[in-house]
Amino acid sequence: MQERNLYEYAIIRIVPKVEREEFLNIGVVLYCAKSKFLKTAFYVDESRLKAFASVLEVDDLKQHLHIFDCICKGENCNSPIAQLDLPSRFRWLTATRSTILQCSKVHPGLTQNPEETLNQLLEQFVK
Repeated sequence: MQERNLYEYAIIRIVPKVEREEFLNIGVVLYCAKSKFLKTAFYVDESRLKAFASVLEVDDLKQHLHIFDCICKGENCNSPIAQLDLPSRFRWLTATRSTILQCSKVHPGLTQNPEETLNQLLEQFVK
């Protein structure tokens, strides 16, 4: 039997007007220390987004998501945060902030396959 490992995840949300605290789930970030796994998955339904936040520019959102993903992967995106270790990047990405791109509280779980779990969470909470 394959070992189940502890993972942590947060839902990535778009919050077009932070003062109203209304949001639309658009992705998931998942971290599993034992597997050395940190990855994001996004799904942006543009028609739903336009109905929810008509003034929001989809191209701007995609740029924000690209940078979020680059930091997650540790790729060079002109951000010193991308050079941190996996746990530090996850904690930074999921920290509470007042911007249009926010994360839910961090939740734990057990998984045998972090990639599969990431996709399941995306289906469950975003699509």
